[in-house]
Amino acid sequence: MKEQQKNRKKAKISELKQMRLGLKIGANDLEIKLRKIRKFLADGNKVKIMIFFRGREMAHKELGFDLMNQIIAKLEDDAVVEQKPQMAGRNLSITVRSK
Repeated sequence: MKEQQKNRKKAKISELKQMRLGLKIGANDLEIKLRKIRKFLADGNKVKIMIFFRGREMAHKELGFDLMNQIIAKLEDDAVVEQKPQMAGRNLSITVRSK
């Protein structure tokens, strides 16, 4: 029993951090968000990346998937995609964890 308690104390609690970005995010803004995501991953947290769609943007879901693939490509050195991109209402989201 004592051993289980010790292990539980040592176990690092990994949080699920969330990063939301719009479809029309600028290149520099995206770099800042990616830097923040890398910091979360370095701290040992999982990160849920969400792209939200406003109004008519829903008609162009392919742009969201393109942006998500671009993000995945930029993070491939630091992260592993745990959950493939999926639409949920007006949000497109993936979950990544550090390598």
